Amino acid sequence: MTGLLVRRAESADFPSVARLTVAAYEADGQLKGEHGYGAVLADVSTRAASGEVLVAVDETTGAVLGSVTFVLPGTPFAELSGPGEAEFRMLAVDPAAQGRGVGAALVQACVDRAAELGCAALMICVRAGMAASAHRLYERLGFVRAPEKDWSPVAGVDLLGLRLELPPR
Repeated sequence: MTGLLVRRAESADFPSVARLTVAAYEADGQLKGEHGYGAVLADVSTRAASGEVLVAVDETTGAVLGSVTFVLPGTPFAELSGPGEAEFRMLAVDPAAQGRGVGAALVQACVDRAAELGCAALMICVRAGMAASAHRLYERLGFVRAPEKDWSPVAGVDLLGLRLELPPR
């Protein structure tokens, strides 16, 4: 998408990131019976303190269109990554901006960041019932299933592990 800038979130972006993340997860049906996950999604300052919150911004309007949290193993929001890996969490695109390449730009920024850090792979977990468009995005970008990383944080929420091998540096 032209006119899109991906950068590290600033504290002034946090309210927009919180709003759009919760809205995106709600629109996708991922917060039904969510056991407090909406509050975790909205707590952008905690995510930013333990990882890198990236935002996709419309260069013309300055509006925050999407966000993602990039983390390394051993940090509070890391769920799947091990040594030499990175992962991203809470990828969200404002429902009004979906279909414009925002999600792909944010994932690519995570791929680039992981490669910059010398990581061998990038991990993500997705909800089993997540929208087909999200699964297609990850498949198109080269992510493959990593069933050994599947897990369930609470009953009824099944998360599937995906992995992208990165070229050696």
